[in-house]
Formats: sequence, C-alpha cells, structure tokens
Amino acid sequence: MPGTPRAGIIPVTPFQQNCTLIWDDATKIGAVVDPGGDLDRIEAAIREQGVQVEKILLTHGHVDHAAGADELRERLGVPVEGPHRADKFLLDSLPETAANYGLGEARAVTPDRWLDEGDAVTVGDLGFDILHCPGHSPGSVVFVSRDARFALVGDVVFKGSVGRTDLPGGNHDQLIRAIKEKVLPLGDDLAFIPGHGPTGTLGEERVSNPFLQD
Repeated sequence: MPGTPRAGIIPVTPFQQNCTLIWDDATKIGAVVDPGGDLDRIEAAIREQGVQVEKILLTHGHVDHAAGADELRERLGVPVEGPHRADKFLLDSLPETAANYGLGEARAVTPDRWLDEGDAVTVGDLGFDILHCPGHSPGSVVFVSRDARFALVGDVVFKGSVGRTDLPGGNHDQLIRAIKEKVLPLGDDLAFIPGHGPTGTLGEERVSNPFLQD
C-alpha cells in the first residue's frame, strides 16, 4: 500500500530556491530535494518534522539547487541520486560558480546514482518515475509520483513561466518540447512543486502559461 506523501518547502540561498523535504507520512522516511545551501535550516526542518532522511535528490546541477548536496550527504550519511549525467559539468564546477555568485564555499558533487529517462526512485514507500527534461540545463530531471499525483519539476516549469535557457547548456526549444511532450501529458490534475515560487497544477499551466501557448 503506497504511503501518503507529505512535502515541506524550505527556501534557501539568496535565490530563494525551493529546497523540498518530502516524506511518507506512515513511515516518516523521506528525502531532501535540491539542498542548494543553508544546511542548518534544512536540518532544523528535518528535526521539526521528525523525518528519517534516506537520500538526497537533485533535479539539476545549478548552484542554487546543488551547492549543499555534498556536505549534506556527509552530515546525514545518505546517498545522492540525480540528476542526469549531462549536468556533470555543472556539478563539477560548483565551487567556482558559488564563488562567482558570492555564495561562499561549495563542494563539487558526484551523485551516487545518475538518473535517466524511465528510471524509478523510491522514498520509503513512495515511488517516483524519472523524466529527462533538458532545456533549462542539459541534465534536468522531473520526479513524478503518478499514484500521489504530484511532481518535483525543478526549474523546468514554474507557475506562469518556464526555466531560463540563457545559462550554459540551455536550449529554449528543447525545454518547451520537453514540457509539452513529457510533462503536460501527465494530466491536468497533477500538482507540481517548482524550484522557485508557488506550487501549481499542470492544468493551470496548460491553459494559462504564456510560454506554453501555440
């Protein structure tokens, strides 16, 4: 019997990135998604919810999403899963990128498991299917819980917008194609947690997102 998913958003870094703590309500087993920084704040949220974190998930390799992943892996003693291997160059250059943005020290991170289209990830009794959705970054992935009808989309799509594509490896046409061909077909009722800003549903975005209108 699948557990009931719960999620708490922890805004981190000056970019106010939505680091998300997800967990199975029955078992309290969970994961930290996109720990970009402010690790003390993330660990406080873990303690507050009483969650036993079993892994760290990365939607992509940009500094505001991944800069804290290696240190948090060390603190919690858990593996890192994701993103797609195409973001390796971003993860390798995290120390330089963090310095360039004035974000302090950051470590490069090599995931314990790279993710690809069609892979599956478990968090406790929760199951997620992986969609490779390049465009914002070459290795961006989306975590989809078909049973619970929600997805963690990183910076692929936002409420009323889409991910920027002017960063290294970005491609606007590729991003729009991934959203239209992979994400929107998941169904109008599917709720999503983006990497920044408010949550939404795919139905709202299909109808009103100006970037997704033909």
